[in-house]
Amino acid sequence: MLLLTGFALAAWLGSFYIFDQPERPDSYRILQRLHKIDPPKRFQLTAAPPGEFLNAKQLYDRHIGMGSAELARTNAELVRNYIRNYQLVRGLVPYVVGRYTIVAARELGPDDVFSSGMVVLANALDSGELLMEHLYPANPETLPLMKQTLNVGLEIKLERTHDISALIHAERLADGRILITAVPLLYGSYTVTRGLGTFRLEPPLSLNLAAGWPLFKAEERATIEQRIVEARQKIAAAQGVVPIPGLSPTATPPPADNQLVRVEQARPVETPALSPKAFGVQGKGEKLAQATPSSKRRKAARKGKVESPAPAVTPARAVVAQNSPAPTSTPVTVASAATPKAPVAVPASTIATAQASAATTATPVPVLPAQPVPADTSAGTLASNAGGGSWKTFPAGKMPLGRLIGTGDLRDVAEHGLAGERVYLKGQFVVNFSDANRAVLRPRTRLADKVLHFGGGSSARIIVEFPAGYTPPQQGAVVSRDEMRPFEITEVRKQEDGQLNVFVREIMQPK
Repeated sequence: MLLLTGFALAAWLGSFYIFDQPERPDSYRILQRLHKIDPPKRFQLTAAPPGEFLNAKQLYDRHIGMGSAELARTNAELVRNYIRNYQLVRGLVPYVVGRYTIVAARELGPDDVFSSGMVVLANALDSGELLMEHLYPANPETLPLMKQTLNVGLEIKLERTHDISALIHAERLADGRILITAVPLLYGSYTVTRGLGTFRLEPPLSLNLAAGWPLFKAEERATIEQRIVEARQKIAAAQGVVPIPGLSPTATPPPADNQLVRVEQARPVETPALSPKAFGVQGKGEKLAQATPSSKRRKAARKGKVESPAPAVTPARAVVAQNSPAPTSTPVTVASAATPKAPVAVPASTIATAQASAATTATPVPVLPAQPVPADTSAGTLASNAGGGSWKTFPAGKMPLGRLIGTGDLRDVAEHGLAGERVYLKGQFVVNFSDANRAVLRPRTRLADKVLHFGGGSSARIIVEFPAGYTPPQQGAVVSRDEMRPFEITEVRKQEDGQLNVFVREIMQPK
């Protein structure tokens, strides 16, 4: 009986040791063999674990005061939460934000905790007391492009609105600095603001916890920092100044020449059901961004258009697009205007007020009229991109209601956002880069515009996502998009140097 009791107690202690401490290498291996542990998962930006966003100074202040035992317990909990895919988390998950500059990068191998992808060592721009090693797990076929992209000197900008990089380890170095390890829970696609190519991360299938933390060991860090010191001395000798580690010449770090940014994946678009009798309201000076399907309908629309004189002292009434009955069985859309009432005598003060109001009214932005969406599947083809997102594609002129802009209006969108509405982009573009389902475009500008600095789209970079089955245009090709076949804008980001990164997607069916 005593033997059975001892055996039961040992089994209970063993299960507690294994299941409650998966961050231990032996426990992790046993749980893997028992199929009691899931591989790390990819989170969505809107479904990430609740957390707190900490900059470099906050991360340093939090960990520098911890004793060895407390720091070990904190690290064990951080890795445990990551292994469990942040289930049963006590408190908030710490996320890393701020600006960091890469000082070293290398490929991950079987002797690392993460066996495939790359890891970079970066300095915090606003705090010389914090180092960060940021993991980029990926499939082996992505490594060539990653090695070309993750270069020394590249800036990593982690923002709470776009990036979810979780802290999974913190190490106090012998010189008093703190070295943290972070991994992006979104495992998204990345590109650089002044370069070509995009690579996509993938969650690791398993972890080699026996390799230990951090990934950049002490000997490797010492070699890297020696190279940094030598480079600083050469710069100081050439410029006649003595650089101080961790401090920049100005209070605010200068804008980066190049930045690593995460590319947003296209999100599904839910098209609202519209009645075929829906009306599109258009004001004075607005452009109707739609062409009728056939020349017969255009002729019928022009014949049925009624011109009405504008009142003498009141602003022009809105023109309403109506579905008027036609002699044939096919309905024809005719633009008609309401007949104004006879002019009446108005006091001079009222006239002056009305004229001033009309003079200061801004010209509305062209809009795309609402189009009836048929119930069958012929109106749109459901397609998916490489990232797993899906959205509808439409025939020319049949996209949902939205606002149509040119490249000159992109800065306004960058400052005010999309405001929850659909925004379409038109213009002429030149293809700078093209791969399987993505292309990078630049607005095509005339020589006179370049010399006189006309237009606001010359510094814009258009990143286009194409659905599966589409063939992106070749590098050097000219792409023209008008009100019938625009791109749909998903996001516009403005850098500190004025560069605009415009993320759009193809929503039109092939011709």
